[in-house]
Amino acid sequence: MSEAYDLIVIGGGPGGYVAAIRAAQLGLKTAVVEREHLGGICLNWGCIPTKALLRSAEVYRLAKEGERFGVTGAAPGFDAARIVARSREAAGRLNAGVGFLLKKNKIDVIWGEATLTGKGEVRVAAPKKAPVTPQLPAPKNTLGEGAYRAKHIVIATGARPRALPGLEPDGRLVWTYFEALKPERFPTSLLVVGGGAIGVEFASFYRTFGVEVTLVEALPQILPAEDAEIAALARKSFEKQGVAIHSATTVARLEKQADSVVATLRGADGATTSIAFDRVLSAAGVVANVENLGLQALGVEVERGVIKTDGLGRTNVAGIYAIGDVAGGPMLAHKAEHEGVSCVDAIAGKDAHPLDKSLVPGCTYCHPQIASVGLTEEKAKAQGLELKIGRFPYLANGKAIALGEPEGLVKTIFDARTGRLLGAHIIGAEATELIQGFVIAMNLETTEEELMRTVFPHPTLSETMHESVLDAFGRAIHI
Repeated sequence: MSEAYDLIVIGGGPGGYVAAIRAAQLGLKTAVVEREHLGGICLNWGCIPTKALLRSAEVYRLAKEGERFGVTGAAPGFDAARIVARSREAAGRLNAGVGFLLKKNKIDVIWGEATLTGKGEVRVAAPKKAPVTPQLPAPKNTLGEGAYRAKHIVIATGARPRALPGLEPDGRLVWTYFEALKPERFPTSLLVVGGGAIGVEFASFYRTFGVEVTLVEALPQILPAEDAEIAALARKSFEKQGVAIHSATTVARLEKQADSVVATLRGADGATTSIAFDRVLSAAGVVANVENLGLQALGVEVERGVIKTDGLGRTNVAGIYAIGDVAGGPMLAHKAEHEGVSCVDAIAGKDAHPLDKSLVPGCTYCHPQIASVGLTEEKAKAQGLELKIGRFPYLANGKAIALGEPEGLVKTIFDARTGRLLGAHIIGAEATELIQGFVIAMNLETTEEELMRTVFPHPTLSETMHESVLDAFGRAIHI
């Protein structure tokens, strides 16, 4: 057996590396096992590189609309290879940053694939994939395959793209987000299967650059997790941009050609239609990485494909914990990070608080942006609550008009009896930045009266938040 640790974290993604750093801060001797890339899917193939791509799309969109802002000149073009390269550079920079943080905090990095072999025991084998090492000199604390011991083991192995039957990705004609992030060329036409956040973001990105995009969602509503009113506005905007949307629709069959595919789409009425596409992106969610970890042999409970935990990451087996995507939804990086800190605080005997999943915000970085926290109107009504609902359009906000971004809405949902803010939903410019104001308010249990008395700066988009609260109680000024 190699040297023992207080804590070993399996997985170096957002949840894993944050948990490790927090453990080191608390004086625990800590190691991270990573088989492929520090920063996990988020930093390398998800959150960060997609936002870099979407930023390029935003710049291109604004450049094309230059005359609207009084800026004239030749029509802009774009370099697809450079757009992708910039995205990869952003991912590489943050990957290197995680490596630096682990080294700074004296956390050992063990490259390989981990299996739990007994109580407090981890066997690390050589990774099947070559590790994507940080863009810094290899730290001296990088270790390799072998047997390791720890008093506590935190599983943070994340998730991978879900493969639908008949839509199995092949890396060429049928993509996952891995291939969509670094295409050899932009396709002429693209079928996006899945109308959740991932599918919508890629649909928005590729459509901005002129790709003919068709979006298919099996449920009646695209963005199924969002408030129905917000999702309807998003659909209207996407269709206006030229995205063809088929909700309540599935892919009945996929026929691969030499350099294209023919998809047969089946609607809710059973009718089918066949359409040819250059490429297909399967964006039907993700699956937790629970396999090959030795969980079954140790009796760790797995329920509905994820590791079952309490609110502080504890599994049913003492000394084994799970955080992030592998422990269930919402499968978001910020949720994983928060769980990592709470879990380690509990391990160290600190005052830890269970995560309230109802207060985890969700963000979709399409155009227009979408963000939300708390209950949707539908879910609030299902609880039998008497509601007061406020709405304020971006069109009535001075900053939105000045920005040339008048498309949007802020929607707030209150308990009419107590004044408690139950949910907030935004579609429009910078929605993903604005939502945190409501998240803080809900965490502090702020009442409608306190929100209405708060001074919001002018001119800002945040004034739409204030006005939405005012509108819920019949006091909106600018509508």
